[in-house]
Amino acid sequence: MPTPFPASAPIRRLTLRDLTACADLSEDRGWPREEHKWGFLLTAGQGYGIDDPDGGLVAACTVTEYGPQERPALAGIGMVLVAERHARQGVGRRLMRHVVSGLGTVPLTLHATPYGRPLYEELGFKVTGGAEMVRGRFVPGGPEPRAVTRTATAEDLTTILRLDEEVFGADRTHIVTRLPAFADQLRIAEEDGRITGYAAAWPNMDTHVVGPLIARDTETAKALIGSLAARTDRPLRTDIDVRHEDLLVWLKERGLSAVAPNAVMTYGITELPGDWTRRFAPLTVAAG
Repeated sequence: MPTPFPASAPIRRLTLRDLTACADLSEDRGWPREEHKWGFLLTAGQGYGIDDPDGGLVAACTVTEYGPQERPALAGIGMVLVAERHARQGVGRRLMRHVVSGLGTVPLTLHATPYGRPLYEELGFKVTGGAEMVRGRFVPGGPEPRAVTRTATAEDLTTILRLDEEVFGADRTHIVTRLPAFADQLRIAEEDGRITGYAAAWPNMDTHVVGPLIARDTETAKALIGSLAARTDRPLRTDIDVRHEDLLVWLKERGLSAVAPNAVMTYGITELPGDWTRRFAPLTVAAG
């Protein structure tokens, strides 16, 4: 039986001191601990949680804001978790209402599992798209991609930031500038000295997650993924916008398998800003 929990329990901001408790909460719900990702989200964004009097957290979530600090253009909500012993008591609903209310008129987005989607629909979120998680060991093969890739350097950062804002539709300087320390690889694609895409591969448990993945076209996206795969012995994992059907087919031909679908949902806007045709995968679905 679920353990009753006081409806008046305070919601507070989380910090890096809560990293282990966040990872424990993930594990409690059967998710990987993902401490590396939790650490990123708690420093690049904000975490919110409810303490358990017996230790640890009853519930948690993260919010990552984009655009001007004084007036964010978009916020991504993720890692919405409630401890199993307190599930189905309205704790998650209360935490989400608190976060949504606190963000006021800021447009919101999140990736919803089939389990979480009814709650988000109740709160007013609408399905505006989808993403498919794929995972597996990348098997090289087929025609060589035409795009040229190389390791990104510090001199590339200004151009990457400009490209990222153009494609994402909001300033992500606080995210992109953290990638060299967060990711094991950061690579760019270029043609005639012009950057046409970039991608990172960051460690998460036993995989390397590919994201963000921004590219001029599908062939450029393939080249970036192939170049990242060639430099790791871990399986790859990534979340591809389902509108990029050709890339999903290619990834499955190269050894990756579908793991789980997510509904992309928004609140306060009817579609995400930016250029989806060049936005192939997020850094993580938890950050929008």
